[in-house]
Amino acid sequence: MSRLGRLIKYFSIVLVITVLGIFLCNAWVIKSTEGVIYSSFETIPENNVALVLGTSNKRMDGTPNPFFENRIKTAAGLFFSGKVKHFIVSGDNRTKYYNEPQEMRKALIRAGVPDSAITLDYAGLRTLDSVIRSKEIFGQERITIITQPFHSYRALFISQYYNIQAVAIVAAEPTEERHVQVYFREYLARTKAILDLYVLKTAPRHLGVKEPVKI
Repeated sequence: MSRLGRLIKYFSIVLVITVLGIFLCNAWVIKSTEGVIYSSFETIPENNVALVLGTSNKRMDGTPNPFFENRIKTAAGLFFSGKVKHFIVSGDNRTKYYNEPQEMRKALIRAGVPDSAITLDYAGLRTLDSVIRSKEIFGQERITIITQPFHSYRALFISQYYNIQAVAIVAAEPTEERHVQVYFREYLARTKAILDLYVLKTAPRHLGVKEPVKI
């Protein structure tokens, strides 16, 4: 076999192993968390605190981001159904022009949620950071996670690893387009989450002083 042939063979083996590994990681994340994902306010258990995972309120073209809007709508519905009393809104705050927690706070207030029921987490740079900080900084052992279905599996998987009793209420996914890049990125992110937790032992980029949420 020529050198090129051997390289093609080795590359093919690595590719197959990689694809199989990604598939198995995704299966593990989904199967281990799907039992605590809810789509109904009536059936989800009550928790004092919900963690709203951040995303930009605007798309690249400046139009409203339906992922953001649907998370806020779900959060407000959960609050007014009496299934949660307080929110931690956790997201990126990379510049003074990009502030996910503040945008979530403003949107929740517009939806009728009182400001006193909202705590801002400016250091939720990643899902892993947001989940860990909900326990280590804000003192929560039980949370309700609010995000889209595809994202909820990973957030719950991280919660389980850190012994946080979490459930998720899923916000609607946009129907006008498939957002293929978003779903593909999440497929890889689930694999990365397993590496972060079990191999790399990745810690949040920022912890700091404890700020327990008081209900």
